[in-house]
Amino acid sequence: MSRFYVTTPIYYVNAEPHLGHAYTTIIGDALARWHRLLGDDVTFLTGTDEHGLKIQQAAEASGMTPQEFTDSIAPKFSNAWERLNITNDDFIRTTEPRHKVAVAELLQRCYDAGDIELDTFAGKYCVACEEYYQDEELVSGPNGDDLCPIHQRPVEYFEEENYFFRLSRFEDRLLDWYAKHPTAMKPEHRGNEAIGLIKSGLRDFSISRTSLDWGIPLPWDDKHVAYVWFDALTNYLAAVGFGDESQDYTERWPADYHLIGKDIVRQHCVYWPAMLLSAGVEPPKGWAIGGWLLSGGEKMSKTSGNVVNPLDLIDDIGLDGFRYYVLADTAYGNDGDFTWEGLVSRYNSDLANNLGNLAARVATVVAKKCDGLGTAPNPDSPLGAVAATAFEQTAAQWDEVQPSKALDATWSLIRATNGHLETNEPWKAEPGPEVDLVMGDALEALRIVAILCSPAIPDTAQAVWERIGMPGKVIDQRLPDAATWGQYAPGATVTKGDALFPRIKT
Repeated sequence: MSRFYVTTPIYYVNAEPHLGHAYTTIIGDALARWHRLLGDDVTFLTGTDEHGLKIQQAAEASGMTPQEFTDSIAPKFSNAWERLNITNDDFIRTTEPRHKVAVAELLQRCYDAGDIELDTFAGKYCVACEEYYQDEELVSGPNGDDLCPIHQRPVEYFEEENYFFRLSRFEDRLLDWYAKHPTAMKPEHRGNEAIGLIKSGLRDFSISRTSLDWGIPLPWDDKHVAYVWFDALTNYLAAVGFGDESQDYTERWPADYHLIGKDIVRQHCVYWPAMLLSAGVEPPKGWAIGGWLLSGGEKMSKTSGNVVNPLDLIDDIGLDGFRYYVLADTAYGNDGDFTWEGLVSRYNSDLANNLGNLAARVATVVAKKCDGLGTAPNPDSPLGAVAATAFEQTAAQWDEVQPSKALDATWSLIRATNGHLETNEPWKAEPGPEVDLVMGDALEALRIVAILCSPAIPDTAQAVWERIGMPGKVIDQRLPDAATWGQYAPGATVTKGDALFPRIKT
């Protein structure tokens, strides 16, 4: 059994969960579910980021202490993920003792290695990013003020004594590591952006603050608290026991994939591996770098005021309909633009017309022509080769962290099965061996489809599994063996049930 460790970013608790958060989390969930089908021992981590200036300011605005504020918001994330059928194995909060232990351990290792030093910094700072910017990186606002290039809000001038991580020492080591791990960042064009950041020259970055106390104290100087990236990024290690002498974190580490957005590539793909190399810890095996899920052409954020509540959408379109749209509509790594019209179009086309109609049509014909009992597939059916290719391509695309392409490969079997029925027209034929073979082929195709689509639409996959008379749970199937053609057992009761995906009228 192989081990597979995948993480989402941890989400700031200065606002409630929105569609942008759900996007990455659903992708992580589907990837984790796929690897469970492969028989891997999976750890899927998500959580909340609860320290820093943004949180302190949000708490003050709400009339709460920072701890009270984070305690009021963090459960909303875990509750949202439960509503979205997210199967995370762990949920970490950066206010937990295990996290504080891990942060102190990582900081101390880097300090002992000589890569953290005291210095004074003065510069322009975006509170929303928790990032310093050089003048050439800023954009000019309508009044001539300097704006953050991501949040389009004015930066603030800060000057204070900080400890710095000497990132500038790591250019050659990082480039050498990436040269030895050329496929670590996916998709390739996002990886090229990270390499470009390294080659353009690395600046040391501040890792502490004295101007706030809502954070984890530095182990060698408790007047300073850890700055966001040494704090937040360490959650990935904290969750597997780093810093805890009773655990061996290397049983789970390094992570197979950090799922991140393109706006935090610098911190995850440059800062983080350098920090780990300094501490004598192996960097993660890979990063899957997504684009933004836009709304009205802009990144969703509290600042922009364009957030979409994912829980509102599942009330309107159903949980699996929403999950499918998130996974299927945009190639991972590219930006997508959420619209209600796009969601409905994808739902009606792929789910109602293709999968839903196929399941209903098969059940109807089996009831009329086969006495409601499933029949054996043809071992030499042309759909057998289609199913083999569909599995091969689906697996390849999940391996590349391309959910939309993986689902398109799975849907190729649905389309081919609908075509197979149209060609043979069993509804027009008299009951008999020929009809039995055609319907056996369709039932076997649905069996394989149910397995392959279960990472994306798990409830629907189980419903299809049960309606074609298969026993047990579809999630208990194991690939690749379960995708081999010819395993549908005849004689099972086939039921139609209500429409899996009732069409939505526009």
